[in-house]
Amino acid sequence: MSISQEKLTQYAELAVKTGINIQQGQTLVVNASTQVIPFVREIVKQAYLAGAKHVHVDWSDDGLVLTRLQYAPDEALDEFPVWKARSYEQLAEEGAAFMNIAAPNPELLKGIDSKKVARARKASSTALQKYTDYRMNDVVSWSIVAAPTPEWAEKVFPGMGEAEAIDKLWEQIFQVNRLNESDPVAAWATHNEKLQEKAAFLNEHRFEALLYKGPGTDLTLELPKGHRWLSAASTNEKGHAFMPNMPTEEVFTMPKRDGVNGTVSSTKPLHYGGTLIENFSFTFENGKVIDVKAEHGLDTLQELLETDEGARHLGEVALVPHQSPISQSNIVFYNTLFDENASCHLALGTAYPFTIEGGTKMTKDELKANGANTSLTHVDFMMGSAQLQIDGKKEDGTIVPIFKDGNWA
Repeated sequence: MSISQEKLTQYAELAVKTGINIQQGQTLVVNASTQVIPFVREIVKQAYLAGAKHVHVDWSDDGLVLTRLQYAPDEALDEFPVWKARSYEQLAEEGAAFMNIAAPNPELLKGIDSKKVARARKASSTALQKYTDYRMNDVVSWSIVAAPTPEWAEKVFPGMGEAEAIDKLWEQIFQVNRLNESDPVAAWATHNEKLQEKAAFLNEHRFEALLYKGPGTDLTLELPKGHRWLSAASTNEKGHAFMPNMPTEEVFTMPKRDGVNGTVSSTKPLHYGGTLIENFSFTFENGKVIDVKAEHGLDTLQELLETDEGARHLGEVALVPHQSPISQSNIVFYNTLFDENASCHLALGTAYPFTIEGGTKMTKDELKANGANTSLTHVDFMMGSAQLQIDGKKEDGTIVPIFKDGNWA
């Protein structure tokens, strides 16, 4: 790695102060791969310098993940350590913040039985549901940032030498996170303001439905009464702001659970469960996926839809202009954190309760009664393009252009 220590420090500081917005005396939990140890060390250092009391690192190792799926008995995949789930719940209840460092190997689980991957994922999702609810309701501060691995860099920049590809991926991560600005923190504040203006525009119109037209896409997506468009920054229950995703270019809300009809086609690959799913489409009827197609990764996609009853419904609708910095890079990152911010996208699975008025105080049954979807899963997929048209339909039938040729109208 030939990137400067100064740049790495600047990125770690941005992640800690703008992403998590660590508070004096707070605990930070970092989930990270053993492949990005130097960056994790810098995160830990910057967290302590910013006032953290404790920083706990929960390491993962791709080789061990693969070995477990290859050799562990099948019944073991249906189990997740109770002690670990309870420790995350306790940390959240004590006010800890949580940072995930995305450092993927896009084809780690290629060739592994998709059913085994699905069993392991469902077990962890079930065990961690209470902790996940804390995050989905913004009870705690949480943020996702990224660091390159050799496998990821090689996938994004095939044909380059390993060192050159890693450096180039670092450069792109810095670029889309505004680290090349003279004052990255100020640049993020300005960016957040612009996204909030878009969310305010959508909230003022109170659209009843969104009408999508694009290559392979003809979709009507209803919005529940009381839905809220949000962007970039979130605020936890103590009133502390944080950035859940870095980078981010989206404004988003929840669709009406049973109000989605038509067909939507992907425009970028989806990396899910260690498998790349490519050129896929969903057909919806009354909110439920009734047909799915894919050129690659169909088995994995079908396993996702079988996670639970809610996995066949949508939980998020997000608008991202085609002219966003990530899209304009013309790079497919094979990682949802980046690719979803280059394209309008939808998410199968659970909705964020805070995207409907009073949602964080509702039970799951109350959320469902108000049009929100609930599920163990939440998986974004990209469907935006330069050809995408989106109109908003108001209650009186008025049609308002929202996106024209992939960008804000």
